[in-house]
Amino acid sequence: MPDLTCGIDFGTSNSTIAIASGGKARLIPLEGEHLTIPSAVFWETDGPALFGREGIAAYVDGIDGRLMRGLKSTLGSDLINERTRIGRRAVSFRDVLARFFMHLKARLDARTDATPAVVLGRPVHFVDDDPAADANAQSVLEDIAKAVGFREIAFQYEPIAAALQYESTVGHEEYVLITDIGGGTSDFSIVRVGPACAGRADRADDILANDGIRVGGTDFDRLLSLAEVMPHLGFKSTTGGGRGIMPRHYYLDLATWHRINMLYTQRTASDLKALRAEADHPEQIDRLIRVVATHAGHNLAMAVEAAKIALSEADIARLELAALTGGPNPLARREVFETAIAAPLDRITATLRGLLAQAGLRPDAIGTVFMTGGSSGLPVLRRIVGDVLPGVPIATGDMLGSVGTGLALDAAAKFG
Repeated sequence: MPDLTCGIDFGTSNSTIAIASGGKARLIPLEGEHLTIPSAVFWETDGPALFGREGIAAYVDGIDGRLMRGLKSTLGSDLINERTRIGRRAVSFRDVLARFFMHLKARLDARTDATPAVVLGRPVHFVDDDPAADANAQSVLEDIAKAVGFREIAFQYEPIAAALQYESTVGHEEYVLITDIGGGTSDFSIVRVGPACAGRADRADDILANDGIRVGGTDFDRLLSLAEVMPHLGFKSTTGGGRGIMPRHYYLDLATWHRINMLYTQRTASDLKALRAEADHPEQIDRLIRVVATHAGHNLAMAVEAAKIALSEADIARLELAALTGGPNPLARREVFETAIAAPLDRITATLRGLLAQAGLRPDAIGTVFMTGGSSGLPVLRRIVGDVLPGVPIATGDMLGSVGTGLALDAAAKFG
């Protein structure tokens, strides 16, 4: 049996790897001294693929190529086998995921003498209300892991992994409700944790409830973009003297991380030019055309993401758009943002209430709510948790590293 095991948290926005040995787990550096790597691939038009911060920097510097982010969102969708053109090459999203995993494996190999057994994290549902698509998403991820050289592979739900990491810090038994708000999914579990439970390979009896929805930080980005950015590019503006409306799909694609590259076609350029001739506010369409023509969509999305993060601390944040659109640098307001994301917030609230019902517990039976995931710092999410579980203490750990560490601990229990 292997002495060393590992866990890989392949996230929509960021990824981590942790290794476990001697009952302890730790994250390993993946990019310089960084313990996280953005889940991003930049493929130069006539050059190699670059990953993480290096790939994002190449895109920002204007190197010719394609930036791809939000790749996890393609799992379980028809996009996974579709091909995108990079220069003279056509590359499938499955190939892009495999390249990213190969890069992660190389970082792991640099730290280990042999390939360890691995537990891969997965959301409770890759795809909502579609068991076949969900199973296919896990199967694709497993095939990719095998293709890059892993031989012993298991899966664990991401909120359960976060519970295992939290358990390593407590000295008493309690019920903990894990709230993992990631880039692409929100996952929730109620788990019995404590010293007597720790280290057991089978924790099925300790899991009282488990659920998740395909809602996460990239959805919040999209809705903030549609509310505060896209109107400056003509979203919902009229055409033909008020007789028509600009088509929505251009703006939806531009606001959605993993669909941005779909706009970079000659057909889109021609269609937008024709629409500009009919637009009642052609200066707004000029901004949209500029973003598409200069392939600045991901820069735009990064400006939105930065504003979203800033709104965790402030009521107003400046959106730095002028250099990308030729238009203004508008203000994003927390109140508008929270109104824009009301629908996914309602789904999160309903899922939390349903989780308590599934477990057969009153809110006061929960000892701690452990919040993790890159989007869990939003004040409105803390308020939701406080409303559903009034008076229950909220704990936080490493927002981006808890799941990876817990996956490595699970790997030690399963394979060690």
